[in-house]
Amino acid sequence: MKALKYFSILILPLVVWISFTNKGWITHLPAIVFFGFVPLLEFFISPNKNNFTKEEEQEEKENKLYTYLLYLTLPIQIGFLIFFFYVIQEPLTISEFFGRIFGMGIMCGVIGINVGHELGHRNNRFDEFIGEILLFTSLNTHFLPYHNGGHHFNVATPEDAATARKNELVFTFWIRSHFSSYAEAWKLENNRMRQENRHWLHPQNRMVIYTICNVLLLLLIFLTFGKFVMLCFVGAAVSGIILLETVNYIEHYGMLRTKNEHGRYEKVKRNHSWNSDHQIGQILLFNLSRHSDHHYNGSKHYQLLKTLPESPQMPTGYPGMMLLAIFPPLWFWVMNKRILN
Repeated sequence: MKALKYFSILILPLVVWISFTNKGWITHLPAIVFFGFVPLLEFFISPNKNNFTKEEEQEEKENKLYTYLLYLTLPIQIGFLIFFFYVIQEPLTISEFFGRIFGMGIMCGVIGINVGHELGHRNNRFDEFIGEILLFTSLNTHFLPYHNGGHHFNVATPEDAATARKNELVFTFWIRSHFSSYAEAWKLENNRMRQENRHWLHPQNRMVIYTICNVLLLLLIFLTFGKFVMLCFVGAAVSGIILLETVNYIEHYGMLRTKNEHGRYEKVKRNHSWNSDHQIGQILLFNLSRHSDHHYNGSKHYQLLKTLPESPQMPTGYPGMMLLAIFPPLWFWVMNKRILN
């Protein structure tokens, strides 16, 4: 029964379907729900500070329903992407056009990238492959090698592309984080090929395969649906990537690990990521907001993540914090004081 609350993610495809099948202001329903109603409700619902007991944790670790839900998101994401290719060709106003693109963009960010991220941490090839396909639907496959091999190793240091510096604007962070992590993903995979005595163009280089697949996907959409639909898909994918990078921004803003006398950074601890226990965003994002524990143990499944007193807390949930981040003076006023604390 504890797993059933995560099925509330199905609200997302429901509101996107309503957006895709209606005209007028209702095409913006996904944005209204996830960046209007959700942040508002989180002001009235107490944060969830509860953790599983050891007995419950062992029981829920063996509960496959948590993983089956992640698998379910794959046909949903692909089905809605194909649906999007058709509905975006309808006669639409500019407002309706952008409402549907952003609705698909939220699907790309919340399901394509976020669920792809969770499965990409699993230690079996089947789960990882599904995660790759989900990331592929958002043109963000480079996320996997960099996130696992770079971000988790360098988090809360100047060497990490996905850690926002204190007083860094979210808008410049989007560009720095995305393109730097893309370049770092190539470096990581090229180094891996070198260590295995293989050429960088070897098929085992994931960045080579990812690049070819991304190009082929865009070409397939272009040949099947035309240039306009392909550009709309790119717009939806970019929207999903911007949502991801905004989440990256709020998760580690201003965090820095200290160096020891040997010039090495201290180990990653639970106080090197911002945490949020606000329940709605927590459930809709598969416990991503318990980010401190995720970085402390990256292989831990989402349902088992804990909240602990040493984890620095955000004043609200992820959707609200993402809205706050796009108003830099207000963001700095709220968060810089918390960094000092």
